[in-house]
Amino acid sequence: MNDKIKQFAKEIVENISNKIKESSLTSFHRFGSNTGLGADGTVTKYIDKLAEDVAVEMINTSDIKVNLLSEEIGFIDNNAKYTFVLDPVDGTRNAYRGIPFYAVSLAIGKKSIKDVEFGIVKNIPTGNIYSAEKKVGAFFNNKKLVVPDVPDKQLLSSLSLGKNSDPVTLDLAKKEKIRSLGSASLEMCMVAKGALDFYVVGREYIRVFDIAASTLILREAGGFVKNILGKELDMAFDLGERSSVVAACNMDLVERIVSL
Repeated sequence: MNDKIKQFAKEIVENISNKIKESSLTSFHRFGSNTGLGADGTVTKYIDKLAEDVAVEMINTSDIKVNLLSEEIGFIDNNAKYTFVLDPVDGTRNAYRGIPFYAVSLAIGKKSIKDVEFGIVKNIPTGNIYSAEKKVGAFFNNKKLVVPDVPDKQLLSSLSLGKNSDPVTLDLAKKEKIRSLGSASLEMCMVAKGALDFYVVGREYIRVFDIAASTLILREAGGFVKNILGKELDMAFDLGERSSVVAACNMDLVERIVSL
């Protein structure tokens, strides 16, 4: 992949992060206000529109031509080889409620998750950056990232609970020490880092821009990303597609979870 495209992606992520931080000083009270409906039919919050507008403007004014698939605006076809799959703010509710766990996520690919070549996830409040390049590896703040060979003796997981729970996640919640953190991209990166041993969304709920970057990051770190049936997770660059997720540091955990 052209280094200029990767650098452009990094600049978009950085500019979105900076814009949100700057705006939080004067406009935090507006972050949770509704501004309409996004392309996927869900309500667009002010903070989502604020972040996405940064990316759209940068892409529209750049000499580097890429397509864009994003939560609010949908698909912008610039007849380019690569598509930027963007979640401008993953963890919107965390962001506008003041919970410091939300991210900007950007993946570069052509048609689906399986052909994503580069991904970057930035935890906006902390500034920590997870990234990966296909067949090169995963990185945390530019240092090589590898999942632990053996999970902790006391397993710690993050599960999708509440209205998005299902029998598998409810069963796991009774047996393990669990968290439910509200940002899929970061939760999967936590598995890559070894902070969590696995992350599960049992329902067909997750959208491609939620996990396109973090799937590459976890796989390049040596982890596994499947659906709840245990099949290799892949999603087309399509806002209408939904998937379950089982992200874990090793296949033993994956098999144990899908067997439920």
